[in-house]
Amino acid sequence: MEKAHDKVWNNCLAIIKDIVEWQHFKTWFEPIRPVGIKEHVLTIQVPSQFFFEYLEEHYVNLLAKTLKRELGKEARLEYRIMVDSGNDKNKPVTMDVSGHGYKTYSNNEMDFPLVINNPVKNPFVIPGLKKMQIDAQLNPVHTFDSFVEGDCNRVSRRAGKTVAEKPGATSFNPLVLYGGVGLGKTHLAQAVGNEVKRLHPNKVVLYVSSEKFINQFQDHSRNNAINDFIHFYQLIDVLIIDDVQFFNRAEKSQDALFAIFNHLHQSGKQLILTSDKPPKDLEGVQERLLSRFRWGLSADLQVPDYETRIDILEKKMRNDGLEMPREVVKYIAYNIQSNVRELEGALISLLAQSSLNKREIDLDLAKKVLRNFVKTSSKEITIDTIQKMVCDFFDVPYDKLLQKTRKREIVQARQITMYLAKIFTKNSLKTIGEHFGGRDHTTVIHSCQTVKDLMDTDNLFRESVMELQQKVQLAAM
Repeated sequence: MEKAHDKVWNNCLAIIKDIVEWQHFKTWFEPIRPVGIKEHVLTIQVPSQFFFEYLEEHYVNLLAKTLKRELGKEARLEYRIMVDSGNDKNKPVTMDVSGHGYKTYSNNEMDFPLVINNPVKNPFVIPGLKKMQIDAQLNPVHTFDSFVEGDCNRVSRRAGKTVAEKPGATSFNPLVLYGGVGLGKTHLAQAVGNEVKRLHPNKVVLYVSSEKFINQFQDHSRNNAINDFIHFYQLIDVLIIDDVQFFNRAEKSQDALFAIFNHLHQSGKQLILTSDKPPKDLEGVQERLLSRFRWGLSADLQVPDYETRIDILEKKMRNDGLEMPREVVKYIAYNIQSNVRELEGALISLLAQSSLNKREIDLDLAKKVLRNFVKTSSKEITIDTIQKMVCDFFDVPYDKLLQKTRKREIVQARQITMYLAKIFTKNSLKTIGEHFGGRDHTTVIHSCQTVKDLMDTDNLFRESVMELQQKVQLAAM
C-alpha cells in the first residue's frame, strides 16, 4: 500500500515533470526520496548539502507551489541531507533542515560542522570564468596516444580506457593505479581525464595532487569553511587524486576525503587514485578509506622491459621530430632500466649535448652522456669472460678462437671479441693480443677497425655486435 508521503511526493513529481526539462528532472528530482509526512510538513531526503542548496536556489518556488496544492497553504518542506551512508557497523549520518532554515543533526558523530547558508566556493579560481566553471587541471600532452603500452602496463592502460568510455558505470570504481616513481601513473591518470573530456564534454573532470588537496583543506579549515571545500569536490563527475600515499600525515584531510569519496561513489561518479604502492600496503591511512580504495580495481604499472623502452624512445622521437641512429636508441634503452622519466631524461641530455657541441649523435656521444645516468659497475669484466660469451653466441669452440685459421666465421668472432675487449676492459692492446695466441697490438687495431667498418655497412652484423655488447654490459651489472 502506498504510504502517505510517497503519494504526496509522487503527485508533486507528476506536476514538476511537465514543467522542467527532462534532463533537469532526472538530475535534480529523481534522486529525491520522500521519508515522512507530519501534518502539513513533508520531509524529503537529498544526496548532499549542495543538492539542497541548488534546489533552494533554483526550484524553491516550484516546490512550494506544488506542495501547497497537495497539503494546503500551510504546507512546508523539510530536508534530510545525506552526509555519510554508513557501513555495516555505523548507521547513516543525516542532517535535517527546514526549507530556508538551519540544520539539526540526526547523530553527534559528524566529522564536520556544517553551515547551510554559505555558498559553495571554488578552490580552483579561474580569472574571467563564472564561479562554478572548473578547470580540470589536466596536461593536454598526457593522452592515451602518447602513452606507450607494453606488458608492464597493459592491464592499467586498458582499464583506464574502459573507465574513460563509461566513467562511473563500471566495476572499476575507484580505479587505483600504483607503481614506483616515473612509471607513468600520473600520465595514465590524466590520460583518462583527457579522454573523458573528449568523449563526455558535459562531465566535470578534476585532477588534483594529494598535496594540493591537503593544503586546500587546511586553508579552508583555518577559515572555518570546510563545508565549502567538501561541497565543491562533491560537484565533480570524475575526480583524479594523485599520490594518495601522502594522506598518511593528514588525518583531518582523510576525514574530508572520506566524505567526498562516499558522496561521489554513491552518486555514480568516477574516482581515480594513484599511489606508489597497492592499497593494502598504505600505512597511516584510515582503514575505512582503504576499504573503499579496494572496492574497485587496483592495477599496477611495472618497470618497462627492453622492447617497451625502445618503443617509448622512438615514440618520443617521432612526436618531437627527432632522428637518431638505431644503435644509439638501443644503447639508451638497454642502459636506462629504472623508469620512463630517466629514459626520457637521458634522451633530452643527449640531444642537448649534440646541439651545444654541434656534434652528430653517435654511440660514443651516447656513452659519454649516459655516464651521468648509469652507475659505474664494480664488477670487472675480463677478456676470458668476453671470449666465452662470444663463443657461446656464435657457437664457436673456444680453442678455435685462438688458432690461426682463415675461416670467416672464426675470424669475425675473434675480431668482435677483440673489439669488445677494448671497450669493456682496461687492458692494453698488447695484453688483448696475447689472449688470442700471442697476436700483436696491430692485429687488435685492425680487428677493431674492421668491426666498426662492418657495423656501418652490414645491418645484420651490427645487430649481432650490439646484442653481444648488451650481454657484456648486463654481465657487468
